[in-house]
Amino acid sequence: VLMLIAEGRYLRTGETVWKTLARRWSKAFAVMFAVGAVSGTVLSFELGMLWPKFMGTFGAVIGLPFTLEGFAFFIEAIFAGIYFYSWDKIPPRAHWLTGVAIALSGLASAWFVVTSNAWMNQPRGFDLVNGVAINIDPIAAMLNPATGAQTTHMIMAAYMVTGFSVAAFYAWERLRGRDTPYQRHAMTLGLLLGMAFALPQIVVGDWAAKMVAQTQPIKLAAMEGQFQTEKSAPLRIGGWPNEETRRTDYAIELPGVLSWIAYGDANATVRGLDDFPRTDTPPVAVVHVAFQVMVGIGTFLAALTVWAALSFARRKRWPLNKIFLVALVAAGPLSVLALEAGWVVTEVGRQPWIVHSVMRTTEAVTQAPGMEVVFWITLAIYTLLTVMTIGILRLLARSPLEAGADGA
Repeated sequence: VLMLIAEGRYLRTGETVWKTLARRWSKAFAVMFAVGAVSGTVLSFELGMLWPKFMGTFGAVIGLPFTLEGFAFFIEAIFAGIYFYSWDKIPPRAHWLTGVAIALSGLASAWFVVTSNAWMNQPRGFDLVNGVAINIDPIAAMLNPATGAQTTHMIMAAYMVTGFSVAAFYAWERLRGRDTPYQRHAMTLGLLLGMAFALPQIVVGDWAAKMVAQTQPIKLAAMEGQFQTEKSAPLRIGGWPNEETRRTDYAIELPGVLSWIAYGDANATVRGLDDFPRTDTPPVAVVHVAFQVMVGIGTFLAALTVWAALSFARRKRWPLNKIFLVALVAAGPLSVLALEAGWVVTEVGRQPWIVHSVMRTTEAVTQAPGMEVVFWITLAIYTLLTVMTIGILRLLARSPLEAGADGA
């Protein structure tokens, strides 16, 4: 999306700096695309090797979105190849349109994959008889009750991470004294992409929370450190859940706010963890802390967005003081941390189930010997990928711009 915006600006204005941005970003994108292809291949093997009963029982139920994701990936790969190697070889507008195909197929790929995870939270589209899935409806499975909120929440988070990470890099460049139109344009595009989703994500997050309250009340209780069932349940800021005393210590409590957020009624009853069997309870401290991290960072990014928007509305420019640039630099890694914390909430909060209320994680995991070897091989592959990715991206970042390409 950022490449498209930059190249589109070049087509409209003819300014070389925009074309330089798009071309350099396309090189970084090529690296990340290649890493994604390799790591995705490893993941496909992991599904069968590590979770054989899960895939054996439910492969036919959730196979459709994985198949469609494969088609989306192939479309993305085809047009990525055209985009990378056809600069100045096909008409400029046609080249830009190949980028549109990349963006749309990438979006579709993400949507299809996350529907499978949403299904794990809200399984639909099958009947389980004697451990065998029958009457399979893959469309109903893909369009389960969690799909809308979860796919929207995740995709918006991905765009936010991209925008704030890019903006953070160029804010760092400006703090180091490199303040040409190249850095300013790049930071602006990244910041605009992050800002576009920061405030709407609050609304989507509320939608997702209400969905969890209705369909996975035990996960909501773990997220909020809510041990007892009570009316006018408080929203807790911070705190550490104590599973021995069944209280969340050191939290700031806002009476009735959790009931209002979850059910639209400040007097509504919120079920606590004590309402559920201990054997069905997720690791409360992990889920609660991860949720607090996600919400806290999301609030920071929203505040940063408001700060930037108000400054631009008053002065027609972004804040240029050091405090804002330092905050923007921090927004990059913090947005990644928030994304990971959100997945911890989603996955750990569902435990002990791999398929909510249908199959336990302990039932699904492989019992095959020698998994330690597979683990170390997988870890080595990802470590090598990480080191190579960082090294190549650093080389790209240090490569000199073409003369005059910085717009100075």
